[in-house]
Amino acid sequence: MIDFTQLYDKHIDNLFAFGSRFTADREMIKDCIQDVFVKMYTKKDTLDKINNLDSYLYVALRNRINDEFRHNVRMCDNAITDGNMRRVAEEERHNHERMERGILLMTTIERAVLKLSPRQQQVIRLYYVERMKYEDICRIMGINYQSVRNLMCRSITRLRSYVGGMELVV
Repeated sequence: MIDFTQLYDKHIDNLFAFGSRFTADREMIKDCIQDVFVKMYTKKDTLDKINNLDSYLYVALRNRINDEFRHNVRMCDNAITDGNMRRVAEEERHNHERMERGILLMTTIERAVLKLSPRQQQVIRLYYVERMKYEDICRIMGINYQSVRNLMCRSITRLRSYVGGMELVV
């Protein structure tokens, strides 16, 4: 059974940052995130079928923001001139492309991380996902500070080689 409080606390900041890539409307992002979690809670019995819950959250948020954009376009359809309509359509297309690139990047990085050794995966997860400081990672992994720095450097170098020439800026 999923602990929704823990899931929400773990992902809220990253989901908000992800949503901010598509709109500057902070309240809309918050509402969309809340809608995603409410929908997940109402369908909690079917969540066991989801392989990657993290990716599911990002895709669900992207879809919810797109739904909100479409709804807003329909709401003010009468007030939109041809020029504004083209601008809104272009912005939606641009936002959709950014979301697709973000998801592709996230998937590529997830696959690259899986190619790392278990210790490299652990240091990446502790630093980037759990947002721990090097000192804390030293204690958890049982190695000294410089070893953590070296392991991190090798891990990032290997990730870059796996990702190759892919543009990492979304």
